[in-house]
Amino acid sequence: MNYFSLRYLAITGVFVILEILFSMMLLAQPVTIPVMTENNAMVLYANKNGDLGTVFLGPKLTNVAEYDDVAGMYRQGDDYSNILNSAYTPSGSRSLLEPAITVTHWDGNNSLDLRYVSHSQTKVDDNVSVLSILLKDPVYDFEVMLFYKTYYKEDVIEQWSEIKHREKGTVVLHKYASANLHIKAKSYWLNQYHGDWAKEMQPEESRLTHGIKTLDSKLGTRANLFQPSVFMISLDKPATEDEGNVLYGALEYSGNFKIDLEVDYQDNLRIIAGINNYASAYSLKAGETFTTPVFLYTFSSKGKGAASRQLQRWARTYKLLDGHGDRLTLLNNWEATYFDFNENKLAELIKDTKKLGVDLFLLDDGWFANKYPRNDDRAGLGDWQENRRKLPNGISSLVKEAKNNSVKFGIWIEPEMVNPQSELYEKHPGWVIRQPKREEHYFRNQLVLDLANPQVQDFVYNIVDGLFTQNPDLAYIKWDCNAVIYNAHSAYLKNQSHFYIEYMRGLYTVLKKIRAKYPKVPMMLCSGGGGRVDYGALQYFTEFWPSDNTDPLERIFIQWEYSYFYPAISSSNHVTDWGRQPLKYRTDVAMMGKLGFDIVVSKLPASDLRFCQEVIASYKTLKDVIWQGDQYRLSSPWENDVASLMYVNAGQSRGVVFNYLVNSRYGGGSKLPVKLKGLDPKKKYRLKEINLYPDTTSPLESGKSYSGDFLMNVGFNPQVSSARSSVVLQIEEEV
Repeated sequence: MNYFSLRYLAITGVFVILEILFSMMLLAQPVTIPVMTENNAMVLYANKNGDLGTVFLGPKLTNVAEYDDVAGMYRQGDDYSNILNSAYTPSGSRSLLEPAITVTHWDGNNSLDLRYVSHSQTKVDDNVSVLSILLKDPVYDFEVMLFYKTYYKEDVIEQWSEIKHREKGTVVLHKYASANLHIKAKSYWLNQYHGDWAKEMQPEESRLTHGIKTLDSKLGTRANLFQPSVFMISLDKPATEDEGNVLYGALEYSGNFKIDLEVDYQDNLRIIAGINNYASAYSLKAGETFTTPVFLYTFSSKGKGAASRQLQRWARTYKLLDGHGDRLTLLNNWEATYFDFNENKLAELIKDTKKLGVDLFLLDDGWFANKYPRNDDRAGLGDWQENRRKLPNGISSLVKEAKNNSVKFGIWIEPEMVNPQSELYEKHPGWVIRQPKREEHYFRNQLVLDLANPQVQDFVYNIVDGLFTQNPDLAYIKWDCNAVIYNAHSAYLKNQSHFYIEYMRGLYTVLKKIRAKYPKVPMMLCSGGGGRVDYGALQYFTEFWPSDNTDPLERIFIQWEYSYFYPAISSSNHVTDWGRQPLKYRTDVAMMGKLGFDIVVSKLPASDLRFCQEVIASYKTLKDVIWQGDQYRLSSPWENDVASLMYVNAGQSRGVVFNYLVNSRYGGGSKLPVKLKGLDPKKKYRLKEINLYPDTTSPLESGKSYSGDFLMNVGFNPQVSSARSSVVLQIEEEV
């Protein structure tokens, strides 16, 4: 026994005797732990020393016993540490590469060694199971529980960890990942995303080379503004829509994230994902449990399209709030009025809502504050009383007006934020995130409220609760979040390194409380566009706002990329005056998700109004196919003159295909037929062009039927051209 062990034994007594005995014990026999879904498997293996590693991740083998032979097939050189493939890599002991967890023990020691102790599996239902694996340090009373929640039919795994200890003093967590994956292949291709305001979800694909590639955010709020926490990894070669091995990953967390992608010296890929530990060392008390956010992943051996359909089915059933429910079509006033409106103008817009044929009128920014009225974005945030000049009879009169017109009423809020020019800022400067000795720096003329403070949490909750209490018929909330965090400092917290974590805990506490009282009210997740789109937030929201950029041509690309990770029912798409495309094109693009309008209805020509009304009626007959159907990307806007995207219902009896001209150069259009997907090759289908502008006819032959085999192997030409820049086809099984 070495000097350190003897010294530690003298300090901690009997407990350490037991722990040293534990550390000297070998497993009676190695343990194999398969993590299975319908088509895939991740196999974990604890060797005789208790080192837990990943030996396989990929398509499921027919013979489970053969997983024991996998490791012996690789000849990649020495693993000097014996933990290169660790399922949760500790630092400071044997690890030579990027760790999943780094700690400083109560006595100042920085080493950690995690050994397998036991595992158990709980069956939630016929489709969902939770595997838990206990790892412990042989010397310190420190443990990590790894959780793997499998969704069998959807091929999705959610993974997270719980960290706790019973040491004599506080342990500092310097890194605390949710997951640590280990993958073997010849090469790895990363598809990541970047962006900014109005430029969300811009894809980039590159081959991963040796070393570490890090995807991360340090923005505090609106964390996905520059780089979202979703990505794809293709194995051996870039995956296509229908071919190749690909893994999708996403962190279910709305704050700072960090994803390390390390190709090691054996040419294997290690993925370590979790909360960003930037400025966030966490002091963990004895007996306290630190639970990481969930990291989700799905693997497909049949290309990116199959992976996205797996993830979309999972999201609708298990994560997105009311993922199989209804959604409200709406008319928003923002681009019609901006901040310039009054009660009479809004009453007319409510009448236009009914005339248009949508379900709800949404009142956007500008309805609140009196001492510092919200007439632009420089004042009023935080003062959530109705502006008496604009709305002398309050919100309740507008809710009644909507009810009298047989439509619903919704409202915009941004409750996490404050303008320095506000009564809230004057009365509660300690509620604002700001460094007291630094000059304030603003994002959109505003600062962020300190949700680490329980008083601020109550304030934000009461904003929402007060609106519903005073207006029981209120039917919709648009929750915005326009600022990132500068000068991060909480007047409430004693330990500032806990700030970013406690802010997110505070936000989720508020959202949980709102949903406990108002479980079914639709809420849109907005963040100056798509700055906060993740499944950590979407479990509280029915939909999200992909981008403030509503130019329909741009939206085709933005919505295309979001669709790899999020289902159509969650994507709020509005018809606006952005872009140069005709109204039909704009409306068709918005139909590919949850349809809304942000236009001046009273100024529409009669033919445009009629067109919108007919499209809304048509949309209501097709919305179930769009929201709940399987989605197939047929022709990429990045590679072709025409973008085509298709939805098919579960019974393969109905579908809809959206086709758009995305290249306006001379002669651009659908020269070749578009091959459809997802149909039954033995069934016969009729195709009909819908969303025709009034008094126009389709050049497509009507009444003719085609086999699914023909449509998928030969295809159908929608005849897209500069004169027909948007074509929507309805597919019906011939009975």
